[in-house]
Amino acid sequence: MTCAVVPSEPLPTRCEHLPRTLAADHAKPLLAYVERILGDRHLAEDIVQETLIRAWHHCERLCATEGSMRGWLLTVARNLAIDRVRSAYSRHESPGTDHPGTPQNDHADTVAAAVDTRALLRNLSPEHQEVLVHIYLHDRTVQETARLLGIPPGTVKSRQHYALRQLRSRVRPGVTAGTAAA
Repeated sequence: MTCAVVPSEPLPTRCEHLPRTLAADHAKPLLAYVERILGDRHLAEDIVQETLIRAWHHCERLCATEGSMRGWLLTVARNLAIDRVRSAYSRHESPGTDHPGTPQNDHADTVAAAVDTRALLRNLSPEHQEVLVHIYLHDRTVQETARLLGIPPGTVKSRQHYALRQLRSRVRPGVTAGTAAA
């Protein structure tokens, strides 16, 4: 589709009608297209708005040349959407998470959990602490832990079992040591 205004009009006059024409003829198809790319309607609306603004800024070129205006708009919208996804990826975000009302990760919960975990670990014997540190913090297998500590794998498993049992009983008050292993 070429410029929808009367081609016999002078170029500046034709460009005056461009924003209304663009919005009326192209906004809905552009929005559907970009929403399919991003999977987020609000981001898609932003991209469509930016696309229409760019078209308005290039109105002389769009109205002066033959060719598909919708093709140009779809190309610009696609490039803007891809840029948005790439920039979010480079910041380790996902599109759609920067809106108000979307819960954001708070490091305070991580800090509180670390403090709680350290307090719980202090209640364990050094042998139990050592096994849990190797298995869970250093991500080692039972066999690797046994080899590093110089004890049999069965002893590592036993210490892990009883340490976790004790931790569970402290995390869930009211649970007796006999039922905490369940």
